Amino acid sequence: MGGTSPQRGSPQRLPHSLDVCLAVAEATYKEWAAYRSHSMVSILVGPIFLLVQYFIWTAVYGGVETLGGLNLEQMIRYFGASSLIGYVTMDFADWNLQMLVRTGKFLTFTLRPIHHRFFALSQKFGHRVLGLLVEFIPCLIIFILLFRIDMMPENILITVMSIILAFFVNFYVNYTLGLLGFWLVDAGGISRFVGILTNIFSGTLVPLTLFPDWAQYILLFLPFTYMGYAPTIIWTTGHFTLGGITMNGYLAIAFQLIAVCFMYVISEIFYRLSIRRFSGVGA
Repeated sequence: MGGTSPQRGSPQRLPHSLDVCLAVAEATYKEWAAYRSHSMVSILVGPIFLLVQYFIWTAVYGGVETLGGLNLEQMIRYFGASSLIGYVTMDFADWNLQMLVRTGKFLTFTLRPIHHRFFALSQKFGHRVLGLLVEFIPCLIIFILLFRIDMMPENILITVMSIILAFFVNFYVNYTLGLLGFWLVDAGGISRFVGILTNIFSGTLVPLTLFPDWAQYILLFLPFTYMGYAPTIIWTTGHFTLGGITMNGYLAIAFQLIAVCFMYVISEIFYRLSIRRFSGVGA
């Protein structure tokens, strides 16, 4: 869904695009695999995060049976699923793109017969395959065997589809954010600010059902919801609930697909506006 370079104008054939994607993904995988110890830190961080959540929410529930429509067991599963999904959907497209623009190295992509967004998406495939192997799977085993948490999704097929769509929503949101590098000298501050908002409004810190009703209605129409909360709540309960509205898994992933398409269009429009500003300073 990344597309080809608008500078060249001739669309690539699908087989060739797939070859390029696989080649870039493989190269990225090998590059980051050389430093996989960085990723393996998550094997410690993930379980510690979940353990802290267990103590916090055990105290919060007290004699209360449910909060935000979730009982204590589901709440712990929610944060376990949130951690695991984060390993698969995590994205660095904004930081990487801003670095290329700031150093002028983005200039080389204007001369290549490939859209940089497609290249960045291919990089993410390789990077997150590594994350799946050295972060997701080990932490899943720890959650199940050490913490004795039932991490089996309520609906495996719908959960996998939702995670895949969340993968793309995360990418297009972050890539669009990275395009600020064309407009600002240093977009790092805005990136960090949006990162904080993303953590809050994607359900990473607390389930969105704990927000006021009016906020939940607004979040239904924002892409943040479909970056993390949607696949997490589907993993946990098998359906999507927000703002008093409950959807089955298939309808929920339809909303996610709309979010993917919307952010793709936004990223393309913003890209075309941004590329005109690029002057190659620092190249």
